[in-house]
Amino acid sequence: MSGILEELNVALNGSVPIETGVFSEAAPDEYIVITPLSDNFALHANDRPDYETQEARLSLYSKGNYLALKNNTVEVLLDNDFTITARQYLGHEDDTGYHHYAIDAMKVYSVLHKV
Repeated sequence: MSGILEELNVALNGSVPIETGVFSEAAPDEYIVITPLSDNFALHANDRPDYETQEARLSLYSKGNYLALKNNTVEVLLDNDFTITARQYLGHEDDTGYHHYAIDAMKVYSVLHKV
């Protein structure tokens, strides 16, 4: 079973540099950091869940106009069947010069049962 982190990295590959958790190299003018938020069995009512929901936050950083990065990222997410649960401009970081925009994405995965 693939997970949301793997799918996000594949879907967004090539758009801008992407890291999980924290950007470990010298930061470019635009980049994305993916942070896992949750994985749960919210969609079950019996003893064994059939589905798992996974959620992650994409933190978009841009030193210029962040709108193109935001719009492209939203389009890629929707084209790859992610559900966007929240979007928010978090502000301009005066100490680094980056605009910070967050997008929370969710996807539902089938849970394979052992027989």
